[in-house]
Amino acid sequence: MDELTQVADRLYAGPADAFTAARDAAAKECGDKALAARIKKLKKPSVSAWAVNLLVRRESGQIDSVLELAESLRQAAEALDGDELRSLTRQRRQLTTALASTARSLAHEAGVRLTGPVVEQVEGMLNAAMLDPVAARAVRTGRVLTGFTSTGVSELDVESVVALPDELDVQATPVDGPVDRSVDAEVAAKPGLHVVPDDGARRSAAEDALEEATDQVAEAEQELAEVEQSVEELNARRLQLQGEADELRRRLAAIEDDVDQVDDELEEAGEARDDARAVLEEAERTRAAAEKALAQLKD
Repeated sequence: MDELTQVADRLYAGPADAFTAARDAAAKECGDKALAARIKKLKKPSVSAWAVNLLVRRESGQIDSVLELAESLRQAAEALDGDELRSLTRQRRQLTTALASTARSLAHEAGVRLTGPVVEQVEGMLNAAMLDPVAARAVRTGRVLTGFTSTGVSELDVESVVALPDELDVQATPVDGPVDRSVDAEVAAKPGLHVVPDDGARRSAAEDALEEATDQVAEAEQELAEVEQSVEELNARRLQLQGEADELRRRLAAIEDDVDQVDDELEEAGEARDDARAVLEEAERTRAAAEKALAQLKD
């Protein structure tokens, strides 16, 4: 394992929220500028990827047993009939669910609560690892960056989901810690693929689910309260605008009455103007006649 891979193995084994600071510190402490630059390029894992990386390190024995069993099952699947394949699929789903429950418990111990969608992403990655040998190698590195799925048929884009994809065969270094036996390795290694439940893991998952549901209820209640307040404000605004509209209609009616009155007065004024103009014309003719008569008398 070269120095960059050693640094990456250590970083991806640490807390998700401390990754960036730890990475930058590792790059700063590195005496090799080229290596420091490569360390700085390491990407922070998503929450689901961090949970898988944690699971791989804390439960490396279970992961190895499960993935080895998955490999043998893939090889045997071609000889199975429809009913056996369906049974195999159902058992594989039980196993990935149990492992995801373990990941959830380990994350809880680390102070991180995995939401339902995140746990589904963890299950998706574990299921992909059981179906696809390349995905299995990616999971075993413990350097997963983001959630992924695989049907075992399409090629996995390793470069986008794993840090240091060129070192895909370098597996994560196991980390000691409390062991959550939601899946018994010895039993899982048998072809029957039975799952041994762990009440502690289930209880932890149930508590997380209750906490998540409680948070969702609180968020929904808050959203409802905000919407109801908005409805009340809009109703009040509508009443205000309705009152303003009624006032404007009254003012408009009064203005229209004023217009009608002015129209009547304008008509009367027009008639009066015509009469005044006729009187003026008659007076001008009378004056002209008087001026003419006066001029004749002077002559």
